Order: sequence, then C-alpha cells, then structure tokens
Amino acid sequence: MTDKTWEPCGWSHRPAAQQPQYPDAAAYEAALCTLKACPPLVAFGEVDNLRARLAGAGRGEGFILQGGNCAERFMDCRADNIANKLKILLQMSVILTYGVRRPVVRIGRFAGQYAKPRSSETEMVDGRALPVYRGDAVNSVEPSSEARAPDPQRLVSAYFYAAATLNHIRALIDGGFADLRHPYTWNLSSMEHSRNWGEYKTVLDRILDAINFMESFGGARSDVLGRVDFFTSHEGLLLGYEEALTRKDPDSGRWYNLGAHMLWIGARTRQVDGAHVEYFRGIANPIGLKVDAGTRPEDLLALLAVLNPDNEEGRLTLITRLGAGRVEERLPRLIQAVRDAGRKAVWSCDPMHGNTVTLEGGRKTRDFSVVLDELQRTFEVHEQQGGRLAGVHFELTADDVTECIGGPGDLTSGDLSRRYETYCDPRLNCSQSLEMAFLIARLLQSQQS
Repeated sequence: MTDKTWEPCGWSHRPAAQQPQYPDAAAYEAALCTLKACPPLVAFGEVDNLRARLAGAGRGEGFILQGGNCAERFMDCRADNIANKLKILLQMSVILTYGVRRPVVRIGRFAGQYAKPRSSETEMVDGRALPVYRGDAVNSVEPSSEARAPDPQRLVSAYFYAAATLNHIRALIDGGFADLRHPYTWNLSSMEHSRNWGEYKTVLDRILDAINFMESFGGARSDVLGRVDFFTSHEGLLLGYEEALTRKDPDSGRWYNLGAHMLWIGARTRQVDGAHVEYFRGIANPIGLKVDAGTRPEDLLALLAVLNPDNEEGRLTLITRLGAGRVEERLPRLIQAVRDAGRKAVWSCDPMHGNTVTLEGGRKTRDFSVVLDELQRTFEVHEQQGGRLAGVHFELTADDVTECIGGPGDLTSGDLSRRYETYCDPRLNCSQSLEMAFLIARLLQSQQS
C-alpha cells in the first residue's frame, strides 16, 4: 500500500545523522539536479523480483548470500576487479546451492557502496586532526584538508561508477561468465592450503559430475547454466543522493529507489524518528536493517511498525551483528519479540561488524574463527527458537588481501602488513570467503538432517 502523504524529500525535515557538511550549498544542489535527470540504474520489475525472492528465503525456499567490499573505491572500477568480485559470489553461491539444494539469492554489496558511516568527525593522521574519510562518494582518503573536504561532484561520479560497474556485471552474465562449466569459475588454487581441501575438492568434483550427467540426458540447457539473477545493494546513507535516484512507478504509484535493488539502514542511522527511517519507510524496495547488540526488542518493534506497516513478506530483512559472545543473550529476545508481535521479517546474519578488534598501532582486523563462531551460534539460536536463519552478509573480496586473521592460510597479526588494502574495515579474502561458503553449507546440511 502506498502512503500518499510520503514524499522523497520528507526526510529533510527530520534530524539526519552521518550527512556530510558541504561547504558550497549551490554546488551540492547542482549535483543533485544532475542526478535527478540521470536514468535509473535498475528497473522496477527487478526490485519486485528481489522482494519476492527474499520472501521465499524467509519461508525456507532459498538462502541469501550478500557480500562485497566494506567501501568501494572509484579506482577499483576496472574490468578485472569487477569480474573477480562477481566470481567470488558466484563460486560461494554454487557451493551453497549444491550443499543445501536450495536456490541462492545473490546480492552484491557493490555498484553503489561508496559511502561509510563513521564514529568520529575527525581522525589523527601523522599528528594532525583531519576530517574523517567518509568514502569516495564524499571525499578523498588522501591526508590533506583539501582532499578531505566534502565534494558534491563526487556524488555524480559515484552514480557513473555504479552505472559502469552494473553495466559490466550485466555484460559478463549475458556473455556466459556465470556458466557453471566455465573453467575460470573453478580456479580454486587459493584453497589448496586449506586443511579441508580434500573434502572441498570432492564436493567440486561432484558438482561438475552432476552438470555433466544432466547434460548427457539433455536436462541442463546451456542458456540455463549460464544465466543467474544477480542483485545490487548498498547502505542508504547519503540521503540527498538517494532522494535524487527515487522514481515513481507510473503503474502502481509506488516510489522506488532505482539506484540499487536493495538498500539497508545502518546501526548508526536507525533512529525511529530520524531522517533515514523517514526516507526508507516510503520506498517500495526491499530494505535491510542492521541490528546490533544495543538494539532493544521494543525499539526493534517500533522500527518494524514504521518500516513495514503492512507486514509485507520480503519487505524487511533484519541483519543481526551482535558479536559472537552476545548471541545467546540478545538474539532470543529479539526473535521472540518479532514472533509474538506477528511481524514478518527475514533474518540474516552479519558476523563481521560485531567482531572487529583494533590492534596496537590502530590497525583493525577480524578473526576468521570468531566470525564463524557468531554464525554458528546464530544458526543454533534460530533453530532453538523454531525459526530459521535465511541469509548471511559479509564484507569480502576476491583479492588475496591480508586483513582478517585465521582461515585456510592461518594468517596472523604479523601477516596483516603484507596486503592490508581496505580504506575502512577488514575483509575476508578469496580463500577465507570460499572456506566460509563450505562451512555454511555444512551448517545448513546439519539443520536439514
């Protein structure tokens, strides 16, 4: 149902957290006018398709895999980089699909993830206090006052980099990059050092044998093997940018954000009377809501009432990020509150953000075993509560970075300096991501047995 009183600009009358302060207001308005005249990046029907797929996952008819960079960089908008990001999610999704015999909803955390919320307005760099880096859509990571000043032209650049990324993803999929028989898809040399490699190799051989078997009987068409649905998402942080990409569907009269298929509200901007919730409540996109350890059941119910007043299936995905040691204490009360109120929500788990630690010297990392621990505990609590965990949400990359410790390569804190490339939060690398996919498949299989 459409709220006829809602307008895309209504958020501007509410307190808005995490918004850059642009020194040139006229330049900011000009940039937004440029964006409003640009064509949408996604289509109304694609958004509706994702909402239906998410509803199915909530009923146990699929599983959600959402992942990508912590913060995209303009410099990473290159053909090889985009292909590698797509490849890692495709590999993970095939492993999950084979393991649990359910379709996987693939949602990339890219083609728009150019801004990040920050805990402080400034940071110390070489003994100087500078405005904090807020993502390439806002300012530059270069350590100077000029580079850190918010530049509205970067909003326009973010749109065009997102368009280029999405265009290449579509071209890759249409060109057969997602074909399960593609040898590039199965280049898993980075996994050979895993202690579980023998088991994983057996699984991969079975996947390819199954495909060959079906083909021999004419039951697996090439056009099916090469076609996948792939969706994009980002945190809806910069509200002027999001408003500029909001369009009304002439058929339904509903408003959609056509800058991505799905957007989410972060833990720092989920105030029920704030600008972000006001904006999100009016768009028809499926939306995510990050739920951290500080979320009280009554606060969550208040947000559900505002963001999904019609209790629509697939509309709202609750992405918990509690920290491994707090799952059993916090999650049951949240699940029970939502269930007892009769509220429909899809549950996902982000086991990354609640388990970030800062080492001596200021470098952040995450321990693979702790990330997995939160995921295991979350699966168990949902099962104990008679429900299901419908998806996972990771910050990851296909590159061989050294940002998270542990995993197949047994990385330690001493390895972090070798390839620590993130501008914000540490990401799982290629082998850690694939290892995680196999372990999630194992968890899902144990639930079904």
